[in-house]
Amino acid sequence: MDATMKGAGKRLDEIALALVLILTGALWLAPAEMFPDGTWLAGAGLILLGLNAARRLRGIKTSGFGIGLGLVALAAGGGRIIGRDLPIVPALLIVLGAALVVKAVIAPRKNEGAPGAE
Repeated sequence: MDATMKGAGKRLDEIALALVLILTGALWLAPAEMFPDGTWLAGAGLILLGLNAARRLRGIKTSGFGIGLGLVALAAGGGRIIGRDLPIVPALLIVLGAALVVKAVIAPRKNEGAPGAE
């Protein structure tokens, strides 16, 4: 990845962090009755998914873990908004485990086929 792509990726990460901070501050300032439970989780999930969509559109490497985390946060927040609590911790463990399996299957192995490799 060249310096221009790294700089663009960092800029997108900073924008996403800024959006999470704005979301958090706005929800703290707003009256509690104004937004349903789960709004922050759903918003944070949308920000993570939007970040990875923007990275993809610009040809910058996306984060599979970030996408999974965004989907879980969006689902958990949406569940709370409609009055159904979703088990977040088990869902996160499933996403993490699936990401590790996919990474192990897709990632090329170093030294594979080299003499003395196990």
